[in-house]
Amino acid sequence: MLDANGIVAKQTVSASRKLGRQDATALARGASKVVVMKGKKVAEFAPAGKAPKDCVDAMLGPTGNMRAPTLRFGRLILVGFNEQIYEQFLS
Repeated sequence: MLDANGIVAKQTVSASRKLGRQDATALARGASKVVVMKGKKVAEFAPAGKAPKDCVDAMLGPTGNMRAPTLRFGRLILVGFNEQIYEQFLS
């Protein structure tokens, strides 16, 4: 989907490098919108320079690590995967 829209990753983080609460907090603070997808459930947050606990908690999986995939596109953060949401934001 990213290739089809001409989007090229500037940085890829290996799945073996675990990103936790601090990483999620930093991403949320720098975002104007965070969209978290868990299957068909979608939650949107507008952190506005803050990192609300409910937003950061949603970004983390049951192990306390960030959900995958996580995509930062400018000030938009997409966490998890839902094809319709990706099409909506990246097309």
